[in-house]
Amino acid sequence: MWTTLANVIWPPVSPLSDEPVLRSGELTAEDWAEVHFIDRPFCRSCGVPFDHPSYDDMDCPACIAKPHVFTTGRSVFVYDEISRPMVLSLKHAGRTDAVAAFGRWMARAGADALKDADALIPVPLHASRLRARRFNQSVLLARAISRVAGIPVDAHALARTRRTGTQGGLTAQSRARNVAGAFRVRAAARGRLKGQRLVLIDDVFTTGATLNACVRALKRAGAENVNAITLARVVKPVDPTK
Repeated sequence: MWTTLANVIWPPVSPLSDEPVLRSGELTAEDWAEVHFIDRPFCRSCGVPFDHPSYDDMDCPACIAKPHVFTTGRSVFVYDEISRPMVLSLKHAGRTDAVAAFGRWMARAGADALKDADALIPVPLHASRLRARRFNQSVLLARAISRVAGIPVDAHALARTRRTGTQGGLTAQSRARNVAGAFRVRAAARGRLKGQRLVLIDDVFTTGATLNACVRALKRAGAENVNAITLARVVKPVDPTK
């Protein structure tokens, strides 16, 4: 009833074009055609889409040269000039009307990563950034996935120990240095993470530096396996040595 009333007062619009849609978070047919959703073939390990025919059990050159710490990474769509407004409107403008839809998309894109998972772990914000933003978009996405997949969210397992500088414009190597040692498992969570199969949740996968830093902390606490699911994925040639 309340949803119906809200839709009358604030008619749902597409998070991409702001055109009217039937349900919050949905895209118009034109928007669907514009967004580059990631589908097979993609890298078995990190999920980056291949631009040529390939086999499902192949790794991309970057993963062969320098494997990620997480087992598999999956993303919904390519982060580019078309999709960027959807991510930024959630992250910086507080537009949460599409979160439920994003959760459904992420659960579908990361179905293999979610299989047999014990908990969803949102990538944490530093306390100062959380106060300024008033919410952690990764927690909202994790809760949306949880409602679809039935996997509990452990939003307090990880903590960001220091406020890292922006990752924008940094090389892969500089990004890794920027977040090195920036995450730790809270003392109260160490016991419950031992032997667990976990799935990290974040909004954007660029080089994987943040995800890898989080996975290292989780594995030090005894996690058996860690996969990762993000809403968007930056797709461009990455030299793993830089």
